[in-house]
Amino acid sequence: MMKISKIEYYLPQQVLTNDDLEKQFPEWSSERIQEKVGISQRHISSDNETVLDMAVQSSEKIFESYDRNQVDFILFCTQSPEYFLPTTACILQDRLGLRKNIGAIDFNLGCSGFVYGLAFAKGLISAGIAKSILLVTSETYTKHIHPDDKGNRSIFGDASASAIIEKAEGNDYQFCLGTDGSGAENLIVKKGAFKKDFELNPEHEFSPENIYMNGPEIFNFTIENIPGLVKETLEVNGMTMDDIDYFVFHQANSFMLNYLRKKTKIPAEKFYIDMEKTGNTVSATIPIALKNMMEKGMLKEGDKVLMAGFGVGYSWGATIMEI
Repeated sequence: MMKISKIEYYLPQQVLTNDDLEKQFPEWSSERIQEKVGISQRHISSDNETVLDMAVQSSEKIFESYDRNQVDFILFCTQSPEYFLPTTACILQDRLGLRKNIGAIDFNLGCSGFVYGLAFAKGLISAGIAKSILLVTSETYTKHIHPDDKGNRSIFGDASASAIIEKAEGNDYQFCLGTDGSGAENLIVKKGAFKKDFELNPEHEFSPENIYMNGPEIFNFTIENIPGLVKETLEVNGMTMDDIDYFVFHQANSFMLNYLRKKTKIPAEKFYIDMEKTGNTVSATIPIALKNMMEKGMLKEGDKVLMAGFGVGYSWGATIMEI
């Protein structure tokens, strides 16, 4: 078994409120945005602030109470890396002053990234490759969004979360992972890498350099796959809903989350939603939620949390962790 020993996160200083959005898009009221997506504000990285800068901030919070010399592997999840090459995780090793005889790797996943990172960490620990893993999820999706894209601007915020994953005694919980690349076109930034012969989506209002999200299709994908994911995760771990103390899903938007909760018949008191002040921070939403639960005293030793991430790719994953 492994455990999450520590979690810290960083939010950029710049804040975009619903009132700010209402001033630019007067046809949308601040109250309507709050009601529709459950978000009142989101943090926006500055022009010169990158996922690496934010990762340093969240990780240094970890090392205020954890010996950085114990870290022997960095897993860095981002879809907005510092460069095409080199690997951002390698630069992070240097910026944090970590030992040189450690492993470091980036992986490109979005909203399922934290769960996948835990799965990778489990493999490294089980194989004896690493004992202490720094798992970082850092994203600046807002840099992909067109200034006139009021839908995506109302949802996404930027953030970085860092966690220490270590070996622990106890139950060895299993992962359920899924992939469906046929949905790639429904959440995509077409231009910016090396593919040149892409076709423009006639529904895409903005530049192919900006993010495009087909909201209805993303919603349909989630509703079709995530209830089954929860059921499968409970089954492979020989557990029922009664055995789980809390369910923490990727914080996509409040409407989607409440719909999922009702469809999967999860009791409201076990289902945690926490995105009002941060928005959808992609791969960082689950660790941010867990940290806030810890600070509120909601989680106690021995509690079991089912985590589920899902989104761009399509990609999804879930597991159970014991606090």
